[in-house]
Amino acid sequence: MLWGGLSNGLMQLMGASFGIVLLQFLMPEDYGKVAMLNIFAAIANALQESGFIAALCNRREATQEEYNSVFWFNLLVSASLYILLWFCAPLIADFYGNDELIPLARVLFLGFLLSGLGTVQRAYLFKHLMVRQTSICSLTAMLISGIVGVVLAVNEFAHWAIVLQAVCFVFVTQAMAWYFSPWRPTLSFNLAPAWKMFGFSSKLMLTNIVNICNLHAFSVLLGRFFGDHTAGVYTNARKWSDMASSTINGMVTGVAQPTLAQVAEETNRYRQVFRKMLRFVCFVSFPAMFGLGLVSKEFILLAGGKKWEESALILSLLCIHGAFVPIMTLYSNLTISRGRSDVNMACTIGQCVAVWLGLILLYPYGMLPMVVYFVVLNILWLSIWQWWAWRLTGLTFADALRDVVPFLVFTLAVLALTWWLTNGITNLWLLLVCRVLIAALLYAGIVWLSGAKIMRETIQYILKKREDEAA
Repeated sequence: MLWGGLSNGLMQLMGASFGIVLLQFLMPEDYGKVAMLNIFAAIANALQESGFIAALCNRREATQEEYNSVFWFNLLVSASLYILLWFCAPLIADFYGNDELIPLARVLFLGFLLSGLGTVQRAYLFKHLMVRQTSICSLTAMLISGIVGVVLAVNEFAHWAIVLQAVCFVFVTQAMAWYFSPWRPTLSFNLAPAWKMFGFSSKLMLTNIVNICNLHAFSVLLGRFFGDHTAGVYTNARKWSDMASSTINGMVTGVAQPTLAQVAEETNRYRQVFRKMLRFVCFVSFPAMFGLGLVSKEFILLAGGKKWEESALILSLLCIHGAFVPIMTLYSNLTISRGRSDVNMACTIGQCVAVWLGLILLYPYGMLPMVVYFVVLNILWLSIWQWWAWRLTGLTFADALRDVVPFLVFTLAVLALTWWLTNGITNLWLLLVCRVLIAALLYAGIVWLSGAKIMRETIQYILKKREDEAA
């Protein structure tokens, strides 16, 4: 998890650097146009992947025939979906009332078509916990696609810079996955093994689609009712929040399911492993995300200027949601590793329905009440996930609270003190630097003095790795 976090952190740092440059050359309308299309590309990608990465990971010994069957299934589905969405592009443009979206959609949708070529390779890397190789794939893709996006933005390609950057990222990721994965397809078109796994994977596929609808609800509704400017303001805030939370979330998605699956038959050890993951996630996620929320206004103004100031308050609210996203992901992986993809699906569907109903009812009141509702609902929904964790593993609410609450209290206390100490500073750069440094030092000191084991274990792990490398 630490390696995954460090590599994801580096990738997000690269993405942030490129993103800051793009903000100087692009307008909210540019981000808004692409954001309105992302839900269609994401759903198509979920359909072509069909949950097979997790399904192959859960197989004790996945065979060549199973890998091969999944490869051709994914390729067939992705090609069919691309053809369908090519012809549906005018209908999508009509929905939003913007004909500029037709060519944009047809190019953006190439991403999920390319993704279908590398699903099995990525599944192989995931199953065998090849975190380092997976990280290299993502870092290389981020670097190359970021350069492409910046060059295009500088040359005034506007929203096309974002679209081509996204397609380039997918292409390079799949190419690198092929390089690192030793598995290769054969010309055998037997889809029966894939169909046998579909009973399990289809629930994950539906869950992924529902998750996508949940995540992209704002982009669709804001784009439909308020236009591409408002959608762009929200998308920019969501981008920075997701970029930060993905650093922590990457730790979970990279190792949680395969690790938990290995101890699934030892109930007591399973709970111990899960609780240690939960403590580590809270130890990192709360200060990182709440800290970003504290400096959101300074960050947005310094990174993008006054034209992006509307995104600052939205970013601070979304950071509250982002702090809990890795916890939700960990609970989701718990249900999957216990073989209960149906539970994972039911929880996600219920959450998505609640989100959409609330947003539809609140949109006449503007974007801010919608964001507040979204944040509060997602945090409260953790109680549903915890109830299922208790049913499946015996993990009690009290144990979960003992793992979560201390780090939450430490973080809130540190940020309140930091805000009070720095409230009089008017220079944006000085305010940003002081808040980051003071909060980091205070948090590290308080957690160390509290005797939190997870911090000492993390430090010991880093020191041990250095000793091993020196030896």
